[in-house]
Amino acid sequence: MTRVLVVDDEPQIVRALVINLKARKYEVDSAPDGATALKLAAERHPDVVVLDLGLPDLDGVDVIKGLRGWTRVPIIVLSARHTSDEKVEALDAGADDYVTKPFGMDELLARLRAAVRRAEPVGGAEDGVVVVETEDFTVDLAAKKVHRDGRDVRLTPTEWHLLEVLVRNGGRLVSQKQLLQEVWGPSYGTETNYLRVYMAQLRRKLETDPSHPRHFVTEPGMGYRFER
Repeated sequence: MTRVLVVDDEPQIVRALVINLKARKYEVDSAPDGATALKLAAERHPDVVVLDLGLPDLDGVDVIKGLRGWTRVPIIVLSARHTSDEKVEALDAGADDYVTKPFGMDELLARLRAAVRRAEPVGGAEDGVVVVETEDFTVDLAAKKVHRDGRDVRLTPTEWHLLEVLVRNGGRLVSQKQLLQEVWGPSYGTETNYLRVYMAQLRRKLETDPSHPRHFVTEPGMGYRFER
């Protein structure tokens, strides 16, 4: 059974989440502050964490950093903070997804299910070979090859590196800063025009309809997400 840790200091939100999650057969622990959350996470080893950023003792970003010091558990941030900078800070600290308050319960539960699925071991991995298949193309991470319509797709080294980062974080929102630093290097972080150019090239080569991308999704002002 999937165990969820809900971290929020608003009792009505915690109550609503606990009721909805238990009704769907999740096991639920809850914490009203960051210190309790870190303690419960260490003791109970949740499968996913739903975390409010505005906690009374610690900033939610500090809780994310505390968790990321020892676990890769999926973290879904729940917050009334609306600015892109705050969202990006949470993602850069290690959050996997972001839902803005007020939120729809169905949307949050869908994000939670997706986060749990992504955390499961990837099937089809043998001798270190991992192949990711979509309806339109196949990515062989070990061979560093992409196949579409029975042929190899020629990618530049930069295009491949960008694709690899997105595919290895499949379904997870990857911030612009993280992409820039992983692909171009640690001194990069604000050259978002690079991302626009190379994402357009990837879409032209791999998407059926590049103007309406299905697999390489833009989250405006925040980053990109690879969806199968």
